[in-house]
Amino acid sequence: MIDIRLIRENRELVKENIKKKFQDKKLPLVDEIYDMDIKYRKIKTEADEARSKINTLSKEIGNLMRNKDLDGANKIKSEVASIKEKIPELEKEEEKLEKEIKTRMMMIPNIIASDVPIGEDDSKNVEEKRFGEPKVPNFEIPYHSDIMNSFNGLDKDAAGR
Repeated sequence: MIDIRLIRENRELVKENIKKKFQDKKLPLVDEIYDMDIKYRKIKTEADEARSKINTLSKEIGNLMRNKDLDGANKIKSEVASIKEKIPELEKEEEKLEKEIKTRMMMIPNIIASDVPIGEDDSKNVEEKRFGEPKVPNFEIPYHSDIMNSFNGLDKDAAGR
C-alpha cells in the first residue's frame, strides 16, 4: 500500500502510475481519497481542539471553585458537557472515514520502479540475466497432483469435502 502522503503531495504521479498499469478504472479513487483525507484531517483537528478546550475549561472550573464562584463554575460545566456530547460523534465520523480511506488505499497499486518496462502483459518483459541453458528432460513431466497420487499423499475426496 502506498503512503497517503504521496496522494496528498503528488496525486498526478499516482494517477500516472495507475495509467502505466492499465488500470484506468481506479483513477477516480485518487481524488476520492484526497477529498476524504481532507475531511478526515479536518474532523480529527476539530475533535482534538474540543478535547483541548475541555482540558482548559476544566482547569478554569478548578480555579473558580477555589474562589467560591459556583455560578461561573456551573456555566462552564454546562459548556464542557455540551462539548463532550459532540466528541463521540466526531470520533465516530473520524473512524468511519479512516476505514474508508484505508479500504480505498488498498485498491491503489504500488508505484512502478523507473526501470520496469511498461506493458499490458509479460510479453514486454526484458531478460536481464541467463544462467546456462534450460534443460528439457527426455520424459514427460507429470503434474504435481499425479506425483502426490503416486504415493497416496493426496486425498481429493477429503479435499473436496
